[in-house]
Amino acid sequence: MNESAGLRFRRLHRPQIITDELPERRYKGSSTYSGKVFRVTLLSLGGFLLLPLLVIILILESPIHPEVFSLKEPPMMKGCWEPNLKLQEAQRLFEDQIVGPESIANIGDVFFSGTADGKIVKLIGRRIVTVTRLGKPPCDSREDESTCGRPLGIRIGPNGTLFVADAYLGLFEVNPTTGGATRLVSGGQVVAGRKLSFINDLAVTQDGKKVYFTDSSSRWQRRDYMNLIMEATADGRVLEYDMETRELTVVMENLRFPNGIELLPDEESVLVAETTMARIRRVHVAGLNKGGMDTFVDNLPGFPDNIRPSSTGGYWVAMSAVRPNPGFSMLDFLSQRPWIKKLIFKLFSYDVLMKFIPRYSLVVELREGGICTRSFHDPNGLVMAYVSEVHEHDGNLYLGSFRSPYIGKLDLRKV
Repeated sequence: MNESAGLRFRRLHRPQIITDELPERRYKGSSTYSGKVFRVTLLSLGGFLLLPLLVIILILESPIHPEVFSLKEPPMMKGCWEPNLKLQEAQRLFEDQIVGPESIANIGDVFFSGTADGKIVKLIGRRIVTVTRLGKPPCDSREDESTCGRPLGIRIGPNGTLFVADAYLGLFEVNPTTGGATRLVSGGQVVAGRKLSFINDLAVTQDGKKVYFTDSSSRWQRRDYMNLIMEATADGRVLEYDMETRELTVVMENLRFPNGIELLPDEESVLVAETTMARIRRVHVAGLNKGGMDTFVDNLPGFPDNIRPSSTGGYWVAMSAVRPNPGFSMLDFLSQRPWIKKLIFKLFSYDVLMKFIPRYSLVVELREGGICTRSFHDPNGLVMAYVSEVHEHDGNLYLGSFRSPYIGKLDLRKV
């Protein structure tokens, strides 16, 4: 092949460079069309799936009607509130043998508690003995609670009898030996125009003549306590029962989830945990200030449950949920967003909602003025979860729970 032929051969191939773009344009156009089809299909499918959900959201009525309220910015968890792992030093007692021992009391070395299956039990060594059952079975589900009964606060009276607050059935005085129970106040009755729907905790005077108790809501029952927390209804009350005259009177009203209650030493005032507001109120029940109320401690880093005396003259407060700072508090965030609360209760069940609440257990000792003196934490609820009460006896803290299948025991000498 001569040189000129070689040149002609190379020239014949050069135009191929110019025509290389033509297939690209053809493929690009095809790709653009396929992409449009894919996007339209995806949007159609998304709309097809979302439309029923939107219809359900619009049609379903929310079970709650939340009120807007405001909480202060949570305090920094430092100093006395500094997170630690001391609560993880607790020992579990009667694990998987007892469920929901909300409150604890003792006569000597014999302990008493109420359980999720409606029983009042006494704990003797390693034995669990049923004292009595206030309601009647079945007790297998939350729907059974209203007839089964749900004992919550429990105290020892001056005569050695047990005073028990059952969320549904009322106030009882129980003989710890025979199991005989006398109903003092019936749950569900109307008092001063409002129903006793959620009897919670109680305190008894030293002479046994007066019983003060909290009714957490006139609208919601105990099994719907999540509704009460989210709705933030200010329909809770503190009441007084006179053991001699059998009169029942309202001492304070319009509280948001009044929970634990504890008499002060002079018995002229009671401390009341106002759970939704993350504070403890002092309600004056006798003396010159009777009928008044002030704040014992405000803006706690958690939501207080029961209050019990400490051996140092202070008060133990249990909290099963906290408002972390630094961190994010869901309940604080939702307090001024009622529409989100409504949406949540339309979409999720009670059991699902419980999973949204971090299992952070906090126990704190407060002294006069609401000053924190020491605190014990289990940040992930690994050992102690859903703590509801702290009962001190003989150098140990006995920890009740409204949900867990055990009682905790923390040796104060080791922490």
